[in-house]
Amino acid sequence: MNDKINPAAGIHHDYPVPAHESENHWGSDAIAAMLRELDIPYIALNPGASYRGLHDSLVNYLGNRAPQMLLCLHDETAVHIAQGYFKASDRMMAAALHSNVGLMHASMPIFNSWCDRSAVLVLGATGAWDAAKRRPWIEWIHTCADQGALVRNFTKWDNQPGSVAAAMEALLRAAQIAQTAPRGPVYVNLDVTIQEEKIGALPAMPDVSRYAPPAPAQAPADLIAAAAKLLAEAKNPVMLAGRCSRNMAAWEARVALAEKLNIPVLTHIKLAAAFPTDHRLHAAPPGNRLTPQAKKLLADADVILSLDWLDLAGSLKQALGAKLVTAKIIHVSCDAHVHRGWSMDYQALPPVDVYMMCEPDAVVPQLLQAVAPRTAKPMPANGAAPAAPENAVTLRGVGAALRAALKEVDFCVTRLPLGWNGAYLPFRHPLDYVGFDGGGGVGAGPGITVGAALALKGSGRIPIGLCGDGDFIMGNTAVWTAVHYGIPCLIIICNNRSYFNDERHQEQVAVARGRPAENRWIGQHIGDPDIDLAAMARAQGAVAIGPVTDPAQVQSTVAQAIVAVREGKVCVIDMRVEPGYDAE
Repeated sequence: MNDKINPAAGIHHDYPVPAHESENHWGSDAIAAMLRELDIPYIALNPGASYRGLHDSLVNYLGNRAPQMLLCLHDETAVHIAQGYFKASDRMMAAALHSNVGLMHASMPIFNSWCDRSAVLVLGATGAWDAAKRRPWIEWIHTCADQGALVRNFTKWDNQPGSVAAAMEALLRAAQIAQTAPRGPVYVNLDVTIQEEKIGALPAMPDVSRYAPPAPAQAPADLIAAAAKLLAEAKNPVMLAGRCSRNMAAWEARVALAEKLNIPVLTHIKLAAAFPTDHRLHAAPPGNRLTPQAKKLLADADVILSLDWLDLAGSLKQALGAKLVTAKIIHVSCDAHVHRGWSMDYQALPPVDVYMMCEPDAVVPQLLQAVAPRTAKPMPANGAAPAAPENAVTLRGVGAALRAALKEVDFCVTRLPLGWNGAYLPFRHPLDYVGFDGGGGVGAGPGITVGAALALKGSGRIPIGLCGDGDFIMGNTAVWTAVHYGIPCLIIICNNRSYFNDERHQEQVAVARGRPAENRWIGQHIGDPDIDLAAMARAQGAVAIGPVTDPAQVQSTVAQAIVAVREGKVCVIDMRVEPGYDAE
């Protein structure tokens, strides 16, 4: 975990009336005790009767501490908060879902967490598996033959334990699997009978250190030597800095390796910050697609060092088209361990010459020791952010306002809209940006922002989520959880009053078919009536500003919002930006 994150920083705590001590315990007490042994700090949940036993144990046995409950107003929010917490801290928390219906609600954020390679412990529940013990109607419709099958194709592991002892072991195994690279969500489904079984004395708790995830794998010496030789002899090498941790020492090692090799570096806007974007070796602003200068860099490369790059084959295709890949490829990634048949999130298959099935954080220090220094001609300047227009509120203007307001402020961008240009705001620290949602599930931004803000509370770093209007509308109830628990954060709604990405798709289809592109807005535009998004946030207790329609007010509004967050408040801005994309 990054040393700037303070997991002990206090949030609002709902204090329970102390329960009387007793020699009698229930199955859910043992399950709750195991969560504490596993050092799960929080459990985000939307309540339901299927896990009423566990809920009671968390409150009346553990005292709503370690883990502390975070009440959410939607099941999706619970999982997205847990995902955001992991993204900012590299530490796992839990989310609890009510039966099959809660799991169906939350299947999208579980998929996001899967594609994002985020460790999340998802706990579910079911009516009694023994039909003779089910309450009429409700426990029948909330029981299914194989509940885990709903999410099995996008979780690392799932289990429905048949006893208290099995449930305790299942939690140990789930935590180990979720936190072993490539990381991801796991699902443990708790039978209501097991939760509510009277067990007498509490079982002895195991030494959880004996069930910890394994140490990161190290690359074999011969592969390190082969990679070092290729890099030493390269004339036009390129480093692709992809999935990496929030660890500062690992960040500094990547910078040191790039500087020793004098190698240009590219980063990905869909992934968390992995290299300082205003460094002399950072070759092009990160975007949803490669910029022209990034395409040329890859097309001219003779050696490519891929540090768990997202969609390596797709990036090569963007740069080369139908041409064969002649560059030597060094690929550092253990992601193939979770590649399966149902989801194609593994992308196209890249050609690789040196393949190290390890995490970049483990391999980069090995390479740093092995490579010889390279001299190289100076790189052209990365390019300044485009100037903001003065006659409209735009993403460029929002970027300029943030750049001005955050000069002396530590920040963490938790979400970016699709039209964002990577040059708008430089990232100089591994916590400056934690990446996209992973699976493209709209509605993730607010919950991820609150989860990241929870991890960052007490660090002095300002969490900032730049959400689209559709994203905010779907996930806005996360604001209530942030306000209730005192989790300061800033959400800037980049509100173009449309599902604009889909407008562009409809325009492309219409043009290809010789039909009126002017009709692209139908079924996409969010208006008539206009939605007062600031009022939605205000109704949940947040400081709400907007709608902001005057470009002259953008910078002062952002500065005002940052002051509010520094005072411990949750602030939401409805920023009425013009539709349009500056970068792909």
